Amino acid sequence: MRSAVVEYRGWKEGSRCGYCASARGKVSVGMWAHSMTVQDYQDLIDRGWRRSGKYVYKPIMNQTCCPQYTIRCQALRFQTSKSHKKVLKKMLKFISKGDVSKVVSEEEPMDSHIEDVVPSDFAYKSESQVSQTELTPLNEDHAEGAENEDKDNVETNVKKVESGSLQIPVDKDAAGPGEPSHSSKTVHAPPKPGKGADLSKPPCRKAKDIRKERKLQKLLQNQMGTLEGSPLQAGHQALLSQNSKTPTNQPKSIEDFIFVSLPDDAPHKLEVRVVRSSPPSSQFKATFQESYQVYKRYQMVIHKDPPDKPTINQFTRFLCDSPLEAENPPNGPECGYGSFHQQYWLDGKIIAVGVIDILPYCVSSVYLYYDPDYSFLSLGVYSALREIAFTRKLHEKAPDLCFYYMGFYIHSCPKMRYKGQYRPSDLLCPETYVWTPIEQCLPLLELSKYSRFNQDAKAVDEGRIKDLGRVRVLHKRTIMPYSVYKKRRKGPSDEASVQQYASLVGQTCSERMLLFRS
Repeated sequence: MRSAVVEYRGWKEGSRCGYCASARGKVSVGMWAHSMTVQDYQDLIDRGWRRSGKYVYKPIMNQTCCPQYTIRCQALRFQTSKSHKKVLKKMLKFISKGDVSKVVSEEEPMDSHIEDVVPSDFAYKSESQVSQTELTPLNEDHAEGAENEDKDNVETNVKKVESGSLQIPVDKDAAGPGEPSHSSKTVHAPPKPGKGADLSKPPCRKAKDIRKERKLQKLLQNQMGTLEGSPLQAGHQALLSQNSKTPTNQPKSIEDFIFVSLPDDAPHKLEVRVVRSSPPSSQFKATFQESYQVYKRYQMVIHKDPPDKPTINQFTRFLCDSPLEAENPPNGPECGYGSFHQQYWLDGKIIAVGVIDILPYCVSSVYLYYDPDYSFLSLGVYSALREIAFTRKLHEKAPDLCFYYMGFYIHSCPKMRYKGQYRPSDLLCPETYVWTPIEQCLPLLELSKYSRFNQDAKAVDEGRIKDLGRVRVLHKRTIMPYSVYKKRRKGPSDEASVQQYASLVGQTCSERMLLFRS
């Protein structure tokens, strides 16, 4: 497997903010990623980074005008809200009956996937001028024994969920909500009385339903006495299983709305296809032009871009190019890991495309664009729900993959608060990089737009840089630890820049990725 190769671009402040319209309030750091493993990117987004094309950036949270908090939804425990069900029913009615409802729910955001990076910012993110030859290592210098040899010490402690089951699991131990991301912990605090349900406990059930279930269980046990292993027993067990898994008061899941039998004479057909965008698959290439035309119309109608702005080049660099290496391990999802386009085909034409990354622990949403003629279907919300269902499906084959990352939650920008409606969800603490249930974060964000969510005053960033000398560097096509490179470097010291880079990516990534130095 190739090592990630990155060029650190450093600090950028005083740029225009797309959320509050401040002319010079945005502060972030960035790096150009020539290549990157899916594990590297997973670890980076668990430290507040995010990609736009091959540019990977991180807001400087305590200085930027609109702090952007990484948000993830616990897909396995996700429950549809009333407004989510309205959107799912609206799509179902449209496909099965042709009903067109143009009334938009007040709870529904105008655009569910507004960009977190304005595409025009690519002037700053101009492509690297470094040649491919310079980026190809010839040898590795292990001088002073400072090179880190630890290649893959990630253990998977998540228990497998029975294949085919999409029931929402109940956490039986006190660990965080389905915590596979070993680089990031979850902080829980029990809710105060009268402040809502404790999400760490199973949902309440009516005593009447519990009594019914017990009675049925007893009845079936008595009936099955001498039928061990017979087909009759299997039928009874299926009935019992059905009763125990779907109590009468259990709310409908996303799958109950999506995977339903349609009438033979249904006026519309919706198909969702997942195509690999990087490296581009044959299906991706065959549909590229049609997909681009949808993007162009979306940008012009929804975001009021002039016709000459959403060019093919901009579309390719912003939503098709990706630094992520495609990986297809035997224990991973069937489609593999990497970058994909999830295409929504209605009656043989593309009406929406969700740009996603499939990573070891999550599906990460990058962007959504759709045909404005179908705005009445609330495709922003619908696609998010489909992506949550997709995450749950992938989890069946890849048990560690159980989160849906929605990019950034921006509390100081009201139109970006919609992401908090997908529950249960967690926000990433900007100082200690632990996950905190959003219910505990919102009161803090009401008081201040920047907040440390980890209330343990003694807690520190466990992944912080501890030894700068161990940072891996690619210099003159040779891989070496920074301690060696530092002695060989001619000219002014670059230690401050390397220190800044390492502190932001963390010790693990800094020892695994290659920092290009000319």
